[in-house]
Amino acid sequence: MMKDITRAISNRLYTLLHRHRFAHCGKGSHIGWTAMKLKGLKYISVGDHTYISPGVQLTAWDSHNGNHFKPSIIIGNCCSIRNNTHITAINSITIGDNLLTGTNVLITDNSHGQSTREHMSLPFNQRPLYSKGPVVIGKNVWLGNNVCVMPGVTIGDGAIIGANSVVTHDVPAYSVAAGIPARVIKQL
Repeated sequence: MMKDITRAISNRLYTLLHRHRFAHCGKGSHIGWTAMKLKGLKYISVGDHTYISPGVQLTAWDSHNGNHFKPSIIIGNCCSIRNNTHITAINSITIGDNLLTGTNVLITDNSHGQSTREHMSLPFNQRPLYSKGPVVIGKNVWLGNNVCVMPGVTIGDGAIIGANSVVTHDVPAYSVAAGIPARVIKQL
């Protein structure tokens, strides 16, 4: 009981500490004590009643190795972003209302360079950040543990992505996808 009260107070204080740094942080939203990394919060909007668990990385990169970007991350209302999730953008990530993630989820619109000899011969931190396109995740989506959502992907409303899946292509609304790469295994 005391542990829960202490955790709740810590989360509220941690949220108050960072709230003003976000482009928008909605009513009743909380960031769990403590995030692993928060960068570019002025490009990140969080809706109402969303909970971002401890260990999360939220990164919006406006520059890297001399290149400049216009990142945007929009997280909807009533989302539950679980422990150790990493959401990173140089382009655009839009997440609809009521997203539920498992733990250790990656949502990215970028990578360190392209798969060319020129880029691959560089150390990863010297490779230019590159985006294949924005990521759009619809409303009422469930991403299982260890899911990776890759650049240029749209996941439709109500979709379920099975644990340990890598989403490299669009997933239609009201379908279940799983695997590496994720394939639709059921559609309603």
